[in-house]
Amino acid sequence: MSTRGTDAATSSRPDELSIEETPIPGLLVLHLPLHRDNRGWFKENWQRAKMVALGLPDFAPVQNNMSFNASAGATRGFHAEPWDKLVSVACGRILGAWVDLREGDSFGRVVTVEMGPQTAVFVPRGVGNGYQALEDGTTYTYLVNEHWSPAAKSSYTFANLADPEIGVDWPIPLARAERSEADLHHPLLAEVTPFKPARTVVLGASGQLGQSLEALLATTTGNAEFLGRDTIDLTRPETIDGYDWDGVDTLINAAAFTAVDAAEAPENRATAWAVNVTAVRHLVEVARRHRITLVHISSDYVFDGTREVHTEDEEFSPMGVYGTTKAAADELVSSWDRHYILRTSWVVGHGHNFVATMAELASRGISPTVVDDQFGRLTFSDDIAAAISHLLATGAPFGSYNISSEGPTVSWYDIATRVFELTGAAGSVCPVSTAQYLAQQAGHGAPGRPVAPRPTHSTLDLTRITQTGFQPADGDQRLKAYLATL
Repeated sequence: MSTRGTDAATSSRPDELSIEETPIPGLLVLHLPLHRDNRGWFKENWQRAKMVALGLPDFAPVQNNMSFNASAGATRGFHAEPWDKLVSVACGRILGAWVDLREGDSFGRVVTVEMGPQTAVFVPRGVGNGYQALEDGTTYTYLVNEHWSPAAKSSYTFANLADPEIGVDWPIPLARAERSEADLHHPLLAEVTPFKPARTVVLGASGQLGQSLEALLATTTGNAEFLGRDTIDLTRPETIDGYDWDGVDTLINAAAFTAVDAAEAPENRATAWAVNVTAVRHLVEVARRHRITLVHISSDYVFDGTREVHTEDEEFSPMGVYGTTKAAADELVSSWDRHYILRTSWVVGHGHNFVATMAELASRGISPTVVDDQFGRLTFSDDIAAAISHLLATGAPFGSYNISSEGPTVSWYDIATRVFELTGAAGSVCPVSTAQYLAQQAGHGAPGRPVAPRPTHSTLDLTRITQTGFQPADGDQRLKAYLATL
């Protein structure tokens, strides 16, 4: 598929900046107003605020390159590079041609645009570039968001300018064009190994959320890596800094020190801080350095629970060590623009959790004592994974989002009672206050075991995430489905 555009702006207002999409996903044509007077012209070649507002990715360029072409007919390409670029013309004219060399349905799709100073094109990584100078002394310039290096060039993907399957109608026939020796010998499209998509890295692969993410992303993302402590150990920041983050565009941190009671013990506080705060600082630094979208999981423990319902904008008021570390991590993650924080409560997933424990006690005919003065809603790890996937796939605004099941606020006693009811257990659940429960535990031989303070109210307001088009699942329906898997 080929599209030929011209430098005459297609916008009805050529004196205004405009951006149009093309048949190649992510390849955008920008029409740049030229402000002329008797001396020549002036243009805003890169204007972050205006361009991003119109839909250009905020691609954070770090290097500006220029290509001077002494004679008409100088032709370069096709080179697919491991970075994004914004190409424009300083003087003269070119034919720009792009072929999608990325793995996927759009592989081989072609777009051509004749360009002068009034046009620019945003080229996402993995799309092959080809350019032919149409006038002597043509200079074009491009901003890129990675520094060039010989090592980076080794990850280019190439295709042949003369490939009839690509089918670019070069204004100056290639037989009369000036090309490099390397460009003459690039492979035909049929021989090209497609450019791999950017990688998604998930930390905490063996945890409840990590397992849910692996089950989901393995079918929806062709280039996801799920890492455990053997690769990245959050107690050892050097394993974060030493990992190869090139080619990663999304990092999901599903790892944390989540033993809220153990975090209160003096011997564990440093470890909780190392995993939940110090490691997160290193992850934020990595994300900023490589422009990676960082997804981080937060907790209702960042609040003291005095409000019955918590919004994303509530000020932090943690009561214990775990809550303090999670609040500190949220502040760190928020310092990087490209972040999603998903705040959860009462997580249930694969492995040890409250619901699984109650189901086991019910099966053994044991009647547990459960607190009835802590209130909230369950959050199933599969739903957290689905929410993450939704935010990333839809390009929802960066920021913090609450996620839990939908439905009425309940107590832990209510949930335990419902588990016994749904499993047909013969026993029953005994309600008790938090203070009474702690007194009972102390009386059963564990007077010195630290216990973290719990928020009384953990219900999360779900308005913000539903406004993105995500529909949280009904809590009772999810509970039934989960129990059926045990």
